[in-house]
Amino acid sequence: MRSMQFQPALAAFAVSLACLWLLLSPLGRRLMLDRPNPRSLHQQPVPRSGGIAIAAGVAAGVAIAPGGLSACFGMAGALALLSLADDLVTLPTLLRLAAHLAAAGAIVTIEFGAGDPALFVGLVLAIAWYANLYNFMDGSDGLAGGMALIGFGAYAWAAQQAGHAPLAAAGALLAAASLAFLLFNFHPARLFMGDAGSVPLGFLAGALGVLGWRDGVWPLWFPVLVFAPFVGDATLTLLKRLLRRERVWRAHKDHYYQRLVRMGFGHRATAGIEYTAMAGCAAFALLLRQAAAGVQAGGLCAAALALAAVALWIDARWARWERAARAARAARTAGSGDAAT
Repeated sequence: MRSMQFQPALAAFAVSLACLWLLLSPLGRRLMLDRPNPRSLHQQPVPRSGGIAIAAGVAAGVAIAPGGLSACFGMAGALALLSLADDLVTLPTLLRLAAHLAAAGAIVTIEFGAGDPALFVGLVLAIAWYANLYNFMDGSDGLAGGMALIGFGAYAWAAQQAGHAPLAAAGALLAAASLAFLLFNFHPARLFMGDAGSVPLGFLAGALGVLGWRDGVWPLWFPVLVFAPFVGDATLTLLKRLLRRERVWRAHKDHYYQRLVRMGFGHRATAGIEYTAMAGCAAFALLLRQAAAGVQAGGLCAAALALAAVALWIDARWARWERAARAARAARTAGSGDAAT
């Protein structure tokens, strides 16, 4: 099936699946355990080695895919190795950020040159932000894997419709590798992808997004709308934490998806809400990408309003939940005091 770049996607899925079975063997389950801490949403130690399987599957798919995107996948591979080291020993935050910026800068230089400084800086920051926001959003069962499946699937479909074989193959094989991972990551998750999976996937979402724009496959807003649930959640949460003068580089549980889980929706219902938003944004982006400029502008405004409404709904529920939680704690404290007297 040439139209959907079947062979690279099948190879990516098969190799990822085989690696996942090995990683979930009795020996593999002991590797790179993510132990619960006060900022975690899981209760039991879970291996965070899934990114290794995703990377192996992607490498297998790239080996037989149409050429033309070797620089992107090469940089993603380098980030996967660095992020694997971070999963193992926890590297300094500034070192990781510098690596993300360097990889983004290298791709923009190779693919665009450095002739326009404003364009260069904007694209570098955008790609580096995608790498980081994907990492931020990998904190609930099935979330990052589902976003990769839907987002890269949308890339593959749009590129196939435009006749861009390398980009279509890239999107399809990334979606296929993510699907294999998602089979074991949906709640209750048997393993997580770790930074070795989330950072390269985010980097590729950004890098392939801008390359598709350069090659006329889609407008510049297309990758933003496709990944809008991730972009919106991570960006709004970061801005709110900056306004509260918090240390934004530290782990936390204030993302919108984390609040849904903490309010009692659970991982499955949260994934359902997020998948609905992801699929809706991806489908809307596919519908709008060839529309007239005015229709695109109106559609983007409608999408932004819809996502803002969801964010406000979660904020309102969270405020009520926090008030109820404070009241319950106060009642318990008062009850303990009465019992002591």
